[in-house]
Parts: sequence; structure tokens; C-alpha cells
Amino acid sequence: MHCMGFLAATFDQLAELGEFTFEQNLEHLRLLEAGKQLIDREERLFATVAGGTGPLECQKDQVDQLAKDHQTLLGCVTKALRESLDLAKESVLKSAVKALLQEAEQDKRWASVERRSQTPPAWRPSRWRRLLDSTLQETVEKRMDAATLADQATEGWSSVQMEIDGKGKLIKEDLQRVVEVLTDCYPVEIDICNVFARLYHQDFSSRLNKIADFALSEKDCAHVLRWMNDYYPNILKKYEKDINCEALGKLLPEKVYKPMEEQYLTNSQVNTQKLINQILKREEEAWLKGDEPEFGEYYSSPLAIDVVECIDGAMRSAEVYLGDQQKALPVMCLLKDFLQSFMKFHEDVLKGTPANSKPVTCFMKFHEDVLKGTPANSKPVTLANLNCVEQFRDYIIRKTSLFPEEVRESCLSTVTAMKESGYAYLLSPMHKDLKPQYKKLGTSEWLNKPLFEELLDSVEEHIKDLKGLNESCHQELMGRLEKEVTLEYIKRLMKDKVKLKKKETQEHAARTVTENGHSLHKLFSKVGSREDWLADILPKIAEVLKLQDLPSIQLAVASLPAAYPDLSVKHVTALLKLKSNLSNNDREKVKATFQDSLAEINHQDASFASFFSEIQIK
Repeated sequence: MHCMGFLAATFDQLAELGEFTFEQNLEHLRLLEAGKQLIDREERLFATVAGGTGPLECQKDQVDQLAKDHQTLLGCVTKALRESLDLAKESVLKSAVKALLQEAEQDKRWASVERRSQTPPAWRPSRWRRLLDSTLQETVEKRMDAATLADQATEGWSSVQMEIDGKGKLIKEDLQRVVEVLTDCYPVEIDICNVFARLYHQDFSSRLNKIADFALSEKDCAHVLRWMNDYYPNILKKYEKDINCEALGKLLPEKVYKPMEEQYLTNSQVNTQKLINQILKREEEAWLKGDEPEFGEYYSSPLAIDVVECIDGAMRSAEVYLGDQQKALPVMCLLKDFLQSFMKFHEDVLKGTPANSKPVTCFMKFHEDVLKGTPANSKPVTLANLNCVEQFRDYIIRKTSLFPEEVRESCLSTVTAMKESGYAYLLSPMHKDLKPQYKKLGTSEWLNKPLFEELLDSVEEHIKDLKGLNESCHQELMGRLEKEVTLEYIKRLMKDKVKLKKKETQEHAARTVTENGHSLHKLFSKVGSREDWLADILPKIAEVLKLQDLPSIQLAVASLPAAYPDLSVKHVTALLKLKSNLSNNDREKVKATFQDSLAEINHQDASFASFFSEIQIK
């Protein structure tokens, strides 16, 4: 230990005194110092000779030796550059780079005006930058050639995938060393990070181009795109402060990657289409077998969630593989055709039998059972379908920017149509049962007996059979039912089956309509309807029935178009007929006032919820 310490101290002392020989400096990899010694010798032999004609004949042996030493030095410098990415220490590389810079300065001295008359040695100029670039390029190529394959145990991976991953991993590790270590070994003007980045980019690009020349499998094609548009850009992005990523460009030219992207997108759409078709087929088969959807708080089916996950997942993957959200948008268009198929299934469920059912031998009994009548599970399946439709609607609205306008409008139109048919399926039997009670509305019996309370009791009982929708759909269904019952009420009232001749009778009818309106809205608010605008319709009609003087009636009727622009002259005529004590002349005045008000509202192009347009007056 003491002996080694003494030798180290002696070495350091000799280094400080500058008493190392050229060979000793090379041995200890002091390349800068060795280079300085050669330049000093060069100066003595070439630059200081009288007359500036070069070394004397007797000095030829010294020149030959200097040339050999210069080559030896360049060999050591080149070796240090080649091993720069493998070294654990940076001191040798720093010395080699400084030696190269020192050589460059000597080249400049020889090129100066003062030395134009002198004959430079054969090794001048040394072209150190060319040496640096060629050495680093050779180093990168050899390292990429020697890059090990990715883990061969990776399940299902091809040799192409493993090769690309192995080289990509090497680039990631080498660039990290360049940025974290080699930056300090080179002067800023060399811009070593961008030098290495460019060399690795060119090499990797060349190799991927060669791979792309072959007919790649679906997985290999996708893997190349993933590296080009995702993995590789993310490697560079980590060092974007040190590397000009934009200047590097893409790994593959457009003529190469565009067909690959088209192939990937086509495969993605085909595979996704198969998956979502299988999901729908699973639901169809469950319905035909008589299975009921799962019931918790409501009937639920995994269909919407599974389809959305498939399409959304394919969309996100395509965005990653293609490197551009816009290029991935065609995946979203798959939902349009799927919803059309889903609506067809939905319609079959509502009808109770599958369209175009053709029993075959192996399924003969199965189909015969189905064709006997409406499957008992059609209502639960309809409820589950409506819940799915709501989920699709929410997804379309949430992702509206990802759908082309025509596709988005088509999808929303389909889900709206499915809701309409589904709600009609659920409510039609109820209206059919209530029809005898509806017929009594607007009659003398209605005015004198608590018929409407009985109707509300019946409605409430029927509502108990409408369980199974999620909260949003249930609210929508209750709102639709409230509107339909209100429409039925006014439709019956305008049939002119009761004559309100006296003031007292009209006031009694007005109170009845008002109370009926409040009771109706109170019931539906309790069961989930949020259509508060319906609450004012019957009281506004009651106001017209109650008023007696013509100006007040005119004012009340003239105010209606502001809230109900679809109210027509026919509706007003039917309403005024209830007030049988009103003269024809007065009726015409009220209608004229109404028409003036309606024309003004129409010019304003007011938006409104349709109501009276759904009441047909003969």
C-alpha cells in the first residue's frame, strides 16, 4: 500500500513537472498532453527552420517518427471516441476531445497568412471534425448492429418486434448517457447531443425502412407505427431541452408510413367491428333464449359499456399508433352502423319476434318456441335497451368533437328514434287501459264527479309497472307520460262535449281544470317528471274559461302564443266554443287579436317545446 502510494505520488509529481515522455502520456491515456508534445515537436521541425522551406535533410528521421507518433495519437483518440458510450469514467474522453480541438487549432495556425510560405507536414490539415463525425457514425452503426434483441420470452412477439425493441432500448440508454455524461466532455459548439441524436435517428430510420420493404404482418406493421409515432417521440421528448426533435423529422417517409397507417386503420376497424357485432349477437341470443337482463336498481345490460369500451379503446389506440387524433376519427364512425343494427334488434324485441326468422333443423324447436308469440322477457330487455341507449347518448354528447357532424347527427337521430319507440311500447298498453276513463274527460259527468281523481289513481297504479329504467330514463319517461296525459286531457276538453253557458258553470269548470292541472303535475313531479313547463298549460286554459269580459279574454288569449307558438286558430276556436255564451262576433274579435299576437311571435322565431301541434282539431 505504501509502495503504491509512493508510485502514484511520483507519477503526479512528474506530470506536474512535464517530465513524462510521449509514450508515457499515451500509456496513461493523457492524450491532450501527448498531443501537445507532438505539436511542440512539429513546431521545432517545421515552423522554425530558417527560410521556411521545411526540415533539413538530416531531420528526415525525426519527421518520419513524428508522423508515426501522430498516427498513434490519432489511433488512441479514435479508440477513446469509439468507447465513449462504454466508459465508466469520462476523463479519457475529455482528454481525447481536447486533443482533437488542439489539433484543430494547429490546423488553423498552418492555414494562417503568416505561414503561407511554409510547407506543412503531410498530416496537415488533420481534418479532426471529419474524423470525429466518421468515428461517431461508425460507433453508432456498430452499436446498433450489436444491439441485443428484446426479451425473446415475450409472448407472441415476432423477431421483427424483438429486433426493433432491442435497438430502440439501446437508443434510449445511449441518449441518456450522451445527455447526462458526454455533454460535459464536448464544447458547446460541437452540440454533441444533436450529433448523436441525428446519427441514431438516421441509423434507426434506415433499418426501419428496410424492415418496411417486406410484407409485414398486422402485428409487425402496428409495432413499426407504434415506434414511429409513440415510443420513439417519447424517448426524444424526454431530452427536448438538449435535442432539436423537430429537426429530426419522422423515422419513415410518408410514402412508406402512409400505406402502413391505412393498413392499421383498416385492420382496427375490421377487428373492432367484429367485436361489437359479437357483443350485439350475445344480447340477441340471450333474448331469444328467454334470459332476462340483470336487475338491481334497474334493468341493466353490459352492451353499451362493452361497445363503448371497444370503440373508445380502438380510438385511443389508433391515436397512439397513428400519432394523430384526426387520423383515428374513422374508428368513431363504427358507432353509426352499430346503432342501426342495435335499433333493428330493438325493433325485433318490441315486435316480440326476430325479423326473417328461418328455422333450421338444428334450431327447429328453438325457433318454433320463439315464433309462438311475444317472448316474456321482451319488456325487461326493452328497459335494459333503453338504459343502454341513454349511455350511448351520453357518450356521443361527451365525445361530440370526435364525431364528424353527419355521423354525430345520425347517431343522435337513431338513439332518439329508439327512445321514442321504446317509450311508446311501454306507454301504449297503459293508454289503452285508460281510454275508457279518458273518454269521460270534458263531459258533464267529469264536471260533477271526481272522475279525474280516479284517473290519477289509475295512472299511479300503472306507473308502478314502469320500474326498471335508470334515473335519467325514468325521468324522461315520466315527463313524456305527463305530457301525453295532459294532451289527452286538453284533446278531450276541446271536443266540445260540454256546454258552459253560465258564468257560474264556466268558473266551476275553470276551478276544476286548474285543480286537475295542479293534481296532475304534483303526481308526476312525485314520480320523477321534470317537465315543469307543463304545469302552466291547464291553468292558462282555465283562465280563459273563467274570464267574462271581452277585453280580458282577448288579453288572456293573446298572451298564449308567447308560451305556446304552436297554438293555432283552430285550437282557440275549440276553446272558445266551450264558452257558449260568447257571441260569434266576440269570438272573431278574440281570434283576430290572437292571430296578431301569433304573427308577432313567429317573426321572433322563438324556440319552444311542441305541444298543441300534437292535438289535431277537425
